[in-house]
Amino acid sequence: MKNIFSLTLISAVLSVSVAAQSPKPVPEKYRELPLSAIKPTGWLRNQLQIMRDGTTGHLDEVHPKIGNDNGWLGGKGDAWEETPYWLDGAVPLAYLLDDKPLQQKVKKYIDWVIDNQRPSGYFGAMTKDEREKNVKVDVANCASGDDWWPKMVMLKVIQQYYSATNDPRVIPFMTKYFRYQLQALKSCPVGKWTEWATSRGTDNVMMAQWLYGMTGDKSLLELASLIESQSFPWSDWLGNRDWVIGAAAQQNEEHWMRRHAVNVGMALKAPAINYQRTGDPNYLKSLKTGFNDLMTLHGLPMGIFSGDEDLHGNDPTQGVELCAIVESMYSLEKIIGITGDPHYMDALERMTFNALPTQTTDDYNAKQYFQIANQVHVKRGVFNFSLPFGREMNNVFGMRSGYTCCLANMHQGWTKFAAHLWYATPDKGLAALAYSPNNVTAKVGAKNTDVTIRETTRYPFEEGIQLELATASSVQFPLHLRIPSWCRKATVAVNGETVQTPEGGKVIVLNRTWKNGDKVTLNFPMAVSTSNWGRNSRAVERGPLVYALKLEETWEKETEKDEGDYFNVFPKGDWNYGLVDKIVKDPAANLDVKTVKPVTDSFIWNLQNAPIEIRASAKKIPGWKIVNDVAPQPVTDRNGHFVGKVDEKVETITLVPYGCTKVRVVAFPVVK
Repeated sequence: MKNIFSLTLISAVLSVSVAAQSPKPVPEKYRELPLSAIKPTGWLRNQLQIMRDGTTGHLDEVHPKIGNDNGWLGGKGDAWEETPYWLDGAVPLAYLLDDKPLQQKVKKYIDWVIDNQRPSGYFGAMTKDEREKNVKVDVANCASGDDWWPKMVMLKVIQQYYSATNDPRVIPFMTKYFRYQLQALKSCPVGKWTEWATSRGTDNVMMAQWLYGMTGDKSLLELASLIESQSFPWSDWLGNRDWVIGAAAQQNEEHWMRRHAVNVGMALKAPAINYQRTGDPNYLKSLKTGFNDLMTLHGLPMGIFSGDEDLHGNDPTQGVELCAIVESMYSLEKIIGITGDPHYMDALERMTFNALPTQTTDDYNAKQYFQIANQVHVKRGVFNFSLPFGREMNNVFGMRSGYTCCLANMHQGWTKFAAHLWYATPDKGLAALAYSPNNVTAKVGAKNTDVTIRETTRYPFEEGIQLELATASSVQFPLHLRIPSWCRKATVAVNGETVQTPEGGKVIVLNRTWKNGDKVTLNFPMAVSTSNWGRNSRAVERGPLVYALKLEETWEKETEKDEGDYFNVFPKGDWNYGLVDKIVKDPAANLDVKTVKPVTDSFIWNLQNAPIEIRASAKKIPGWKIVNDVAPQPVTDRNGHFVGKVDEKVETITLVPYGCTKVRVVAFPVVK
């Protein structure tokens, strides 16, 4: 069964039998491709292979919480979120890489879940009442079931598996479960067991609406509306500035779940999901308002909002949880498909190429719970986090640093980004909405002709992208191409002939008859610039990348019985520099960009592989020192200048892509 979401939704919109008060679903602007359609190549494939060889492919072997007597395999072990979290990244990885052993590993969990669905439709690990009282979980005694929340994640896992395999068991499985849930929620509401389910109900709504797109069963829209009514009203909050202002002002225990950054990252897609179901454009206004306010009050230079764990303002010394990054990325990927708005495409790339790679080790076996924008060292400590942890383990690199939710959840970041490089279009074409090396194969045009597009690029480091088409016969179809907003004017050529020179911030369409071997070349000139951030700091940017001070690193490995192995990272050189003000006044004339090494297929996001360096003039600020484990941003005047004592000597500092660093300064004070 193929995805008929767009056709079903259009039919629902046009149907005269739908009552006036009924939701009026709208089709996506762009439709997700099957999981098997996109095959990463180049450095992106290498990143996924590292994950396969590391914790993504072997978490069940190295993380006892998942490996021991797993509840999702019928045991008495983990029956909550960590196993579904892991599978939510491991399943797409298995099919993106065509890795048969990993496919078999993840499939045993999916098989157990599907094969052990209860007659009522309920699914999941065996509950306490089932084990101890031999009670059958059904609508009449839904209280003998368990938390709705982890099932929301497992539904995402099974949906991705279906996208890759078309397993005929999936649609009946989901249909049966959602029929159970529609009735059970009336006496066992979303928040019966945990507030996590209440705060994250959008993921449940999203999956009900996905199944509606497959089957057209209108009871699924009723279910989606019911779940939404029992969950946190994120769409209202995002559209109402009182929420984000309150989150900025309050760091107490009251209402902390609505400030929890992972909840917020998941909730970003709520207005888009609700718009998809109802067609109400006010939801899109709420999304625009909420995302803008969130990034204004809490945004950090690497493209993510603070959240350590709560939203915590825009000071460059605030942290952000790894789970918040990967969940925000996924929300943006869903928002892009529903709205087609290039603003969110830019936001996705900025977050992916800056915030994501810096928070894991090269081998993908250890992670930071919280990263900091201006991170002048990585070590045990309390720091200035809203959740400081008496264990002092939130900032180090380790498997058990912070909570292990991120150890399980970090795997969806790169995998889902790779799976959303391309989308299908309503006009039977293809859309490249984010860029990285890959091959995509899909059916296009009036006759559903197979076409493969090979994307060759060293983006985001270099300006050029080449798309080469392979098709057995000529075929007419539209090719949608995103032009990033940071690009002032792009060049688009077909077979060497320039066909468009569009400005940034839009999606252009090349609608023509394509033949085998046709080549589309995109050039996005990457000018250097500076941007303003918290406490009047400045960050240096080029293309989709933010650049940070290059500091040679000293890694120290430590081990403790309860914490396992972990790493501290310290800088070898001085970090307390301010950028001279001429850089802000004229970045192009005063920043020197150098390509220092090629981006190869074996590229890893680390200091040794950083391919681009930017030389900048700077002066030391002697009084800028570490206080309580962070480097508080120096005070500046309203003109943006630090007015304290500054060394007279002008030095040349080197900046590298933020994603290649572990210790750094990215938000610089400005000095005269």
